Amino acid sequence: MRRLVKTTFGVGMTFGLALTAVVGVAQNKAFAAADWKPKKPVQFVVMAGKGGGADKAVRLIQSIIAKNKMAPYAFTPVNKPGGSGAEALVYMKQKNGDDHTIMFTLNSFYTTPLRQPGLGIDITTFTPIARMAEDTFLLWVNSDRKDINNIDDFVKAAKAKGKAWIMAGTGKNSEDNLLTDFLNKAYGLEMKYVPYKGGGKVAKQLAGNNADSTVNNPSEQLGFYEAGKTKALAAFTPKRLPLFPDAPTFKELGKDFVYFMQRTVVGAPGMSAGAAAYYQKLFTKVFNTPEWQKYRTKKSLQGDLLVGDGLMAYWKNEREVHRQMLIKMGVIKS
Repeated sequence: MRRLVKTTFGVGMTFGLALTAVVGVAQNKAFAAADWKPKKPVQFVVMAGKGGGADKAVRLIQSIIAKNKMAPYAFTPVNKPGGSGAEALVYMKQKNGDDHTIMFTLNSFYTTPLRQPGLGIDITTFTPIARMAEDTFLLWVNSDRKDINNIDDFVKAAKAKGKAWIMAGTGKNSEDNLLTDFLNKAYGLEMKYVPYKGGGKVAKQLAGNNADSTVNNPSEQLGFYEAGKTKALAAFTPKRLPLFPDAPTFKELGKDFVYFMQRTVVGAPGMSAGAAAYYQKLFTKVFNTPEWQKYRTKKSLQGDLLVGDGLMAYWKNEREVHRQMLIKMGVIKS
């Protein structure tokens, strides 16, 4: 810069003023991004029905934000369970550039776009905000089934009933469907998978003896379990869950299969950098509250907090994992 000024003072001065202006604009944008806050209520879309694990988590998060006055406006849950999450994904895609719409996801965030390419959903265009947990799965039956107390009893009973055995789950070709497919192949079963809109409805089907089994998350089945209406036979986790110490892992049972459900906050495509930073900071605060940590323990939730680029890398990896699972199921070709 000094050489330029000495040689051609006028040009050097012009360049210096231009550079100062550019730096000033950049600084103003940075300050604006750092100062961003919601200017109206935030829509908190749930890509599942009411009463399920995702819905319960969102309503708790909403209450934590409100109780602790963490945001200037309310976060309003909006359930969009249609098409195994397709309704929610398309809705979010249409909200491109919207800083006041976020979504809470399940693993249908991966499977639905893979199964329905016509939706035109590319999850890498969504804004990664925060993975709040990874939910766990267990195999459940009604407590009235006194003849089923372990996986061997389960396999015997399911084989005897054949295609008439009903496994209730959330959505077609969803995470529950993937686990049902695993069980059918691993144990030579022919269970019929019946999808419902929301894990809460699935849990009720089992408790009411309208289904023979489910692979609900603890948060969805816990109330019925504590009431003595349902019982857990095995867990799809690396280690036994403290809340269900008598339920062995499938790894213990000779089937090395582990599966988790993401509980992640996602922003609309094209969300501003300021809004993304605001939500990442907000949900980091929520994650660290005693209320959320207590909920994580009570509902057997796993997984550390993930935000930003780390979360995007996680999405890409999980999408490929689910792609391979769907190929094995024969749902997609590649």
